[in-house]
Amino acid sequence: TLMTVFCLTVFMQDSTGENAFPGDYRNGLIDFGWDKQTEEWQNRKRAVELNNGRAAQMGILGIMVHEQLGNLNDIGLPQP
Repeated sequence: TLMTVFCLTVFMQDSTGENAFPGDYRNGLIDFGWDKQTEEWQNRKRAVELNNGRAAQMGILGIMVHEQLGNLNDIGLPQP
């Protein structure tokens, strides 16, 4: 939607130049203890998050394939 595009273009960018890695949109405001952790811990958490995102994408792809096959009921999902 247009609101999503607006939020992504206005808010989801490195406006302060303080990003620690590509995709870091904290802009120096939110920490939650991230900066206190070791570099190894941070890299592991980034890798875990990437793998979770990839798994979610594969799950959505599987649902889309089953929707096109017309057998969502067979995998326990309601037909649209």
